[in-house]
Amino acid sequence: MDFLKSAVASAIAKGPAFPYTFGDKVDLDPSIWTLYNGTRREDGSNCSIFSFDIATNRSALPLARNALKKLRTLRHPGVIKVLDTAESDSYIYIATERLVPLRWHVKRKSLSPETTKWGLYSIAKTIKFINDEASSIHGSLKVATVYTSESGEWKLGGFDVLSNVKDDEAVIYSSTRLGAVYPPELARSGWDAIKRSPHSATDSYDFGILVFEVFNGSFSGGDQAGQTKNIPPTMQSSYKRLTNANPKARLSVGHFLEQGTRSGSFFDSPLIKLTEGVENLGVKSETEREAFLDDLDQLTGDFPEDFFKMKVLPELLKSVEFGGGGPKAFGVVMKISAKLSNEDFDTRVTPVLVRLFGNPDRAIRVCLLDNLPLMIDRLSQKVVNDRIFPQIVSGFTDVAPVVREQTLKSVLTLITKLSDRTINGELLKYLAKTANDEQPGIRTNTTICLGKIAKNLGGSTRAKVLIAAFSRSLRDPFVHARNAALMALAVTSEYFSEEECATRILPAICPSLIDKEKPIRDQAGKTIDIYLTKIRKAVAAMPDSVLPPESAASAGPRMSTPQPAEAASSAASAASATAWAGWAISSFTNKLSAAAGEIQSTSTPPATNPSGRTPSPSSGLANKPRNLAPSSQTASALHRQALRSPGPTSVPLSRTSSAGGGGGESFFPEPDSVDDDGDAWGDMDEGTGGDDDFFGGGSSNEPPSISSSTTLPKRDSGSRAVSGGAAATPFDDGSEPDFAGWLAAQAQKKGGAGARGLPKGLTKAAPKAAVAPVVKKTVPVAKKAAPVKKIELKPKDVGEDDGWGDGW
Repeated sequence: MDFLKSAVASAIAKGPAFPYTFGDKVDLDPSIWTLYNGTRREDGSNCSIFSFDIATNRSALPLARNALKKLRTLRHPGVIKVLDTAESDSYIYIATERLVPLRWHVKRKSLSPETTKWGLYSIAKTIKFINDEASSIHGSLKVATVYTSESGEWKLGGFDVLSNVKDDEAVIYSSTRLGAVYPPELARSGWDAIKRSPHSATDSYDFGILVFEVFNGSFSGGDQAGQTKNIPPTMQSSYKRLTNANPKARLSVGHFLEQGTRSGSFFDSPLIKLTEGVENLGVKSETEREAFLDDLDQLTGDFPEDFFKMKVLPELLKSVEFGGGGPKAFGVVMKISAKLSNEDFDTRVTPVLVRLFGNPDRAIRVCLLDNLPLMIDRLSQKVVNDRIFPQIVSGFTDVAPVVREQTLKSVLTLITKLSDRTINGELLKYLAKTANDEQPGIRTNTTICLGKIAKNLGGSTRAKVLIAAFSRSLRDPFVHARNAALMALAVTSEYFSEEECATRILPAICPSLIDKEKPIRDQAGKTIDIYLTKIRKAVAAMPDSVLPPESAASAGPRMSTPQPAEAASSAASAASATAWAGWAISSFTNKLSAAAGEIQSTSTPPATNPSGRTPSPSSGLANKPRNLAPSSQTASALHRQALRSPGPTSVPLSRTSSAGGGGGESFFPEPDSVDDDGDAWGDMDEGTGGDDDFFGGGSSNEPPSISSSTTLPKRDSGSRAVSGGAAATPFDDGSEPDFAGWLAAQAQKKGGAGARGLPKGLTKAAPKAAVAPVVKKTVPVAKKAAPVKKIELKPKDVGEDDGWGDGW
């Protein structure tokens, strides 16, 4: 092999320039030619090179020169295509299209029956052309002179003895065919018998032998001629007439071709119809084109892939792009393209696809989008993102709903080929439009699309986009849109934080629990269960509190939480709530006790009763009637009570007998008693009911009344006005009455009678008998204080949250 290559190279160096490179040698049947695979130096394209060495085979030089001449002048689709030739004194080179000997396929038995008939049909047409139109005889037709091209088509070669019957000096009359099977008449009489018989008789007999070989593998002798083994039944009758021993009764190849192309005959096959119609597809009428494409779409996979790639596919692409082939032709293109390699697809199909996506024809666009899943894996990311997607986005705003819907569905196919910037920018912009489309089906599909591409969205915008889109779809009047939103939320729960699940998603889903449609209610329940499970799992890992623990160093002396004496009678079910409230009240009262201490430090010691006795704790509280406020009192009430607690500057309250005597004991305990704190909070509770009456809310003809929550014993009615007036005194932050000035005025009018009840530091003590009239005379003052009632002092029953807010 190396010797041959070196010899060829040296011959080329001595002869004219030959712009082809020799490759491997290809085995052939006995022939005067040596076949090499080659490449064209200019572009690296494949070719084949027939080489004839003159020095080693000079006797066959006339045959080689005859073949060279006929190949140059004879042009037919079934004849080997010549690219270039070179001749010198030592060699003859013929560069042709890349060829493979048919013998290889016959030996491997790789030809299907349909492909074999298609090949025989092509050779029959070529022989008919040589015999009839060229008035010539091939004279050397056999398997060894037939080749297959890169497209799978059968091509005829071996033109060594091809001669015109009108040429009396033709080479066929004086040559010997190598490896040929001679017809009976030539075996008996030599080449002169050709002149006495129809000139097509020799090629007819040789064609019959070719038919037998391609169906059976080989031909070993003349006795096999006419045998029908493995010959298709529809062809057997015509085949026998090709091999008739009588040349005048022999069927010509032209007649054999005519019989085979009749309806239902052996050459009436889809593949042969395809080869006949594909080359002039662009000039067919619409009806003819539709019929042709119907036949083409019915083809099975046992046809030559190379032919579809090299011949059919380019013609179909031209028909789709320019010839009106339409969606049906494109469907066949996709079927053929599925068998192409990625390299062939990029070279032959991708450029056309890019141009087709720019075609304004809606039918073409829908067809392209329908077939996008078949081609997306063959297209590079750069081509899709930079060249195809910019053309596709026009479909999102097309006036035809079918185009918008198909464009939306194509997103699921395109998403893997788009960049993050394109997805989170341009794509989401168009999806926002389809989410508000007038067609409910498109809105529903947009929700489904977002749910399926959620994993491809950017982490910084994913939750925001999905929550906004799905929440909107949950309010869609179209039932399937709402159902799609619930299902999309169910499958995308992993992309939301626990806070978003609890504060944004669950509130949006809850209205669907009472949807008018049962499927929506059922799906809403399932979706909520998913989010509740996620939230519970997150809550289980949360700490009990994020507040820092109170250190011992910062904890000073604190006042115990005041509790009523009747707390033992409260319901046991309120224990946990009381404990929580007790913590808050305790912290609050610490602040209030400190403030009370400051006020007491600037006051004079409490005055004694006129009787000169200091009240004892037991005497002042034993007979004290009180109705305890519930333990859940609000902080605002506690705030008022604490500030209203009687100090040294307050009017001393003494208990009297039923006859109004002045020997009652003091209301407050001794200062050194620490067990009366709870009773003090209870006493202040008693006065909360008389706030409004004290500021003029009651009748002008009656003394101020005590709140209905306080019960006084009947025997103590003489002192009820005094106790009620003093204990029910509230503290108004808005406008504090001038108590000392008012009492001084009353004392001046009554001759000092009202001053006896004042504490030391304000005026002289007033006799107790004047207390009741003083209260009755408060009507004018109360009327002046009426405007301050714009601040409502009595706690409202507005719920715990509002009460705690007022207190703070």
